[in-house]
Amino acid sequence: MGKDELDRLLLEAHDRDDHAALIRYYTIAADDCEASQDIDATCFYLTHAFVFALEAGAPEADTLNARLAAHDRAHRLEF
Repeated sequence: MGKDELDRLLLEAHDRDDHAALIRYYTIAADDCEASQDIDATCFYLTHAFVFALEAGAPEADTLNARLAAHDRAHRLEF
């Protein structure tokens, strides 16, 4: 998926307040940035995905928190 398409999907998910899609798309964006070793951008997107996962009570929150902790951007939480 290209960056333009991902940006469009993120905006649409925000318009719909679709937390599941926001978690998915922010995680994809983080994965893309991590693949290019842009850790600051990776953590920016992971943080957004994590916040939406927390708000939704989604199980992805644990994995997202672990990824942020691995980059020293968060403390590891117990879920």
